[in-house]
Amino acid sequence: MLMIGARIGARASSTRVLSNLARASTLGCKQFHQTSFRCVEAEAPQSLNRMSAEDTIKIIKLVRAFRIRGHLIADLDPLGLSNIENVIEYPDLGDEKLTQGLDYKDYGFTEADLDKFFYVGSEFGTAKTIMTLGEIVGRLKKTYCGNISFELRHLFSKESKDWLVEKIEADDFLDVTTEDRKRILIDLAKADRFETFLARKHPAVKRFGLEGGESTIVGIQSLLNRGAELGLESVVIGMSHRGRLNVLGNVVGKPLHKIFSEFDPPSPNNGNVEGSGDVKYHLGTSSTVTLANGHRLHLSLTANPSHLEAVNPVVVGKTRAKQHWSHDKERTKVLGLMIHGDAAFAGQGVVAETLALSDLHNYKVGGCIHIIINNQVGFTTDPRKARSSPFPSDVAKMTGCPIFHVNGDNPEAVAKACRIAIEYRMKFHSDVVIDIFCYRRHGHNESDEPTFTQPLMYAKIKSHASTLELYKKRLLEEKALPDTVVHETLSNIDQHLENEYQLSRQPHVGKPSEWLENRWKGIKSLLAATAETWSTAVSPSEIEIVGKAITTVPHDFNIHKGIKRVLEARKQMFESGQGFDWGTAEALAFGTLHREKFHVRLSGQDCERGTFSHRHAAMVDQVNERSYVPLAHLEGAAGDFSVSNSNLSEFACLGFELGYSLEHPNCLVIWEAQFGDFANGAQIIIDNFISSGEQKWLRQTGITLLLPHGYDGQGPEHSSARLERYLRLCDDADDYFPPADMISQQEHRINMQVVNLTTPANYFHCLRRQMKREFRK
Repeated sequence: MLMIGARIGARASSTRVLSNLARASTLGCKQFHQTSFRCVEAEAPQSLNRMSAEDTIKIIKLVRAFRIRGHLIADLDPLGLSNIENVIEYPDLGDEKLTQGLDYKDYGFTEADLDKFFYVGSEFGTAKTIMTLGEIVGRLKKTYCGNISFELRHLFSKESKDWLVEKIEADDFLDVTTEDRKRILIDLAKADRFETFLARKHPAVKRFGLEGGESTIVGIQSLLNRGAELGLESVVIGMSHRGRLNVLGNVVGKPLHKIFSEFDPPSPNNGNVEGSGDVKYHLGTSSTVTLANGHRLHLSLTANPSHLEAVNPVVVGKTRAKQHWSHDKERTKVLGLMIHGDAAFAGQGVVAETLALSDLHNYKVGGCIHIIINNQVGFTTDPRKARSSPFPSDVAKMTGCPIFHVNGDNPEAVAKACRIAIEYRMKFHSDVVIDIFCYRRHGHNESDEPTFTQPLMYAKIKSHASTLELYKKRLLEEKALPDTVVHETLSNIDQHLENEYQLSRQPHVGKPSEWLENRWKGIKSLLAATAETWSTAVSPSEIEIVGKAITTVPHDFNIHKGIKRVLEARKQMFESGQGFDWGTAEALAFGTLHREKFHVRLSGQDCERGTFSHRHAAMVDQVNERSYVPLAHLEGAAGDFSVSNSNLSEFACLGFELGYSLEHPNCLVIWEAQFGDFANGAQIIIDNFISSGEQKWLRQTGITLLLPHGYDGQGPEHSSARLERYLRLCDDADDYFPPADMISQQEHRINMQVVNLTTPANYFHCLRRQMKREFRK
């Protein structure tokens, strides 16, 4: 007797199964053996012989259901609050709908079938091709419904989906070595003890601690170590306030005594203070660290304002700039890592705007890693009132990136999720989202009272052991590590914290500027303001070289007749030396800087042509739509020039360009609003980064905003760039006129300059001045 079995899984559709089964009944088993299905001989288990075509399809549907929907019933919540009303209940996703298709009984199987054998082929990454129904269900629950689960259905690429399925369904996917456990214990203990130490020393101070989400540090370290093994050299990190101090000390490598000293800051009269400063949980830093595996990695934590998620595009822009300056064309040396809150990731529009940049030619960075610290509450708002989807990560599905959900009380699962996330990113150059379900042991901050609004959640939290205590207990019960190793690890960390605290009590702990990146060391700070002037003039020969480039196209380029007239008019300007227009003056400024080893980057909505058809920095062949950028082919150019139309976003695009400008002072980065008034869509970046970043964080930027407008009948919005807004953001006092010896230093000391240009010559010199000065504004 012969039986027909199916090769089940993501690679076989139910339609193909039915078709092949029909062929089998017609052709007979010997012929059918040559198809994608296989015949199993009579010596297989007796129950396997009775497997019908209908049973085959049922098994396929069961496996598919777990792969698609298993995450909905996974064991992710450390607090077990999934069914408590007003906490994380979703009325439209009751238990019946959540489990639909995930119970073998939904397919007509009974308990009596659990011991029957079914053919599964190689779909589970194991040599075992025949399993009982009970084994199949157990394996699926372990893979997709345990402390770690996956959402893969929305992935665009079949190759990447198959790669992930093969990885996560392998027998050894969740295996952890003794050395792994030691490392996880150390990282978890450092995160836990750091918070408890600060709570003991400064019980009344806001620090937005990581208590309840300490596994985040474990995950980040796992990600960094594996990334460095795969060739990663630098990571740009962006995050909001929660857990920031912990990341600064236990990931980025800021000495703990420096952090502790900020709880008792020095007097502003001691001569070491630069700028106005900011709260400690907004500050950034940069350092090179030696990881546990011996690899060295440069880490940069970007300063962040109170506006949640506003830093996201800044991180991506800085990552892209680092890739440019390090010649990382494959985008495998520099990574952007963003750490989010659950309510903010789901609620802030800039998240979607930033994700939308991920595969655009002049913005993509080869994928970012997104870690969501899912506290299951946003300040005082329950998830069911904060989003319209089951998970905060659902917005990321728009880009087709994989999403991993993991229980924060299982640090081994968190480490595993982060490890496979970086492997996926490095292989497929795609974003990955890791949603760590955890909790917030205190309220929004350490002095907040959370039981006003979440009494049931915080009653549970009060009696819930910390992640470290649970993991320590597990290690000892399973005898995974000796008692002496566990206790010695904790004792060493406690002693190190105390030593660093005593060091922080010493008078001098350094200046904030010590943590600025090396590329900016030659740029003069606010304290070094001088009365120097800088020449922005260029020689006639330079004008001639650039002029030739911007008025010439290749002989085989089919130019638009209108643009041809523009180029002919420009040639007349250079021949006569008169009548230079705005577009020509701008191109001359770009070209001359380009030849002086400066990198020039221009982006914005429709900026290649220019909103007013004045620029034509990129021209399109009228026959084949090939693009030609004259300044990219400039004779003797030692720098780089790029011009790019952006997507229809202001917030994320300006944030991106700001981040790009922060990486290197020798880069003229320009963002052009389609019309000047459109900049109001990016006001958060202007208010909280551009106008105030130097005072708060000592970070200069030469970012340049072009705000075109005119009285040409396009209504009140497009007739004004709202310059009064920017004038109010300038930090020079309206009623104060500096003394004579200070006037020449004024442009260095103020935060930014608002320039209303009246001639093309003004524009030319203004753009060149941005790069020729010894500071950046």
